[in-house]
Amino acid sequence: MRRVLLIDDSPLQLQVREEVLRGAGFEVCTASTAESAHALLRNDPAGASVGVIVTDHILPGASGAEFVRQLREMKPSVPVIVITGLPGAEAEYAGLGVIFRQKPCPPPELIALVRDALQDKS
Repeated sequence: MRRVLLIDDSPLQLQVREEVLRGAGFEVCTASTAESAHALLRNDPAGASVGVIVTDHILPGASGAEFVRQLREMKPSVPVIVITGLPGAEAEYAGLGVIFRQKPCPPPELIALVRDALQDKS
């Protein structure tokens, strides 16, 4: 199974989402900044292992939208799921081809979003 890259500056959010996705059988790697996520992706140039990215909208040093714009230059076809508690943030992702969800995102919904994104990619 391909990996899920989780990006969130909240250690608690990362831990909870990682446990949920691992419990559902996914392989998970995590990053707490856009910069560290880009570093992980650069070390996977063929995109062979990261199948979907789940990110928060607010990240240290860059917004989730800025991260996705940079990602699209490097890996245009990787599915991205953005989860945020900020109403109105969806407009920043116009044209970037992301799946956008408002918090809360209950575990069954998160699992379904990731499964669907991986299935659509294959």
